[in-house]
Order: sequence, then C-alpha cells, then structure tokens
Amino acid sequence: MKIVIGCDHAGYNIKGIVKKHIEEKGYEVIDVGTDSTASCHYPVYASALCEKILGGEAELGILICGTGIGMSMAANKHKGIRAACCSDVFSARLTREHNDANVLCFGERVVGPGLALDLVDAFLGAEYLNNGNHVTRVAMLADIENKNA
Repeated sequence: MKIVIGCDHAGYNIKGIVKKHIEEKGYEVIDVGTDSTASCHYPVYASALCEKILGGEAELGILICGTGIGMSMAANKHKGIRAACCSDVFSARLTREHNDANVLCFGERVVGPGLALDLVDAFLGAEYLNNGNHVTRVAMLADIENKNA
C-alpha cells in the first residue's frame, strides 16, 4: 500500500519520524513536502496530498501541521477526501472503521512523537467496516458533498 505524507513548517520535525516509521512497516511513502521549517502555507501541501489520493497514486494520507485542524479543513475541501483530525488512538482507529477516512491529520504542537506513531498505527491498521449504518452514513456524506459541489 502506498501512503502519501505532507506537512507544513509546523509539522516538519515530526514528519520525518512518521515517514521512517511507516517505511519500516513496509509501506511505500510518497512525500509531498514541505522540506524545511521555513514558513509556508498548509493548503498547498494538503492539496498536493489529496491530488495523489484522488489520482490513485496512494490509498491513504497523513497530514501534519501545528494542530492538524488547518490541514483537515483544507483536505476536506477536496471531493472524495474524508480527513479527520485526531489526537487520540481511539478516534484514529474509528475514523477508518466507521467513516472510511482516507486522510489522518494531527498537530505536531498537540501530540508528541510517541503518540503520533500510535495514531498512525491505529489509522493504518484499521479497515473500513463497510456494513450497516456505516455504509449509509458514508453515502450520506457523499450526497452532501455532491449537493454542495
């Protein structure tokens, strides 16, 4: 499975730790930047990541900024992206299982390296349950998205 990862300047320090961890687990990683702590604009990197997923180059994505909030807001502007900002393992797992989220967002200023890796493991280790009310609700999300496109 291919995972795409991106960050802004506020998520740069933890991105390398997460990227190495994912590669060690056997995933192929596509890195869309940024490549330094120089101030930059998070929507640029969120869009680059989403384009890789929507274009079929990667299945899932991880976005990191200061809080994870800006990245999740930017990512969710893309039709077909379901990004969740998580700072606990339970939510990271359930957003995949229940919401079929395809992008995990978190903040370097909110979580440390240890929790970041736990979030990534929970997210990547979970699968969409694809049954019952979960299917209905994800379809409802798509309907809302299509209606407002």
